[in-house]
Amino acid sequence: MEYLYAILPWVLIFGIFWFFLIRPQQKQKKEHQNMLDNLAIGDKIVTIGGIKGKIIKINDNNIRIRVSSNVDIDFIKNAISRVEEKNSSKKEEITEKNENDK
Repeated sequence: MEYLYAILPWVLIFGIFWFFLIRPQQKQKKEHQNMLDNLAIGDKIVTIGGIKGKIIKINDNNIRIRVSSNVDIDFIKNAISRVEEKNSSKKEEITEKNENDK
């Protein structure tokens, strides 16, 4: 019984660390991987270095983004921090149709 009382505080400390530190980090990593898996050509992204650009080519583990006219940079997928704007081809088609109607 004394061993139980000696181990119980350590189990409690591990449980608190897992709940407040490990679990949220695993969840965030899973969300980031999901975001990387759903990248598409035309998405506007931000890299971990702060470079903003538009995806123009996607390979297995590499992404080419256009940061300015005729300026393309290759990155590893894991260097993508976040997606600022998803490519909405339907939105572009609607805009083109409205412009053609005028």
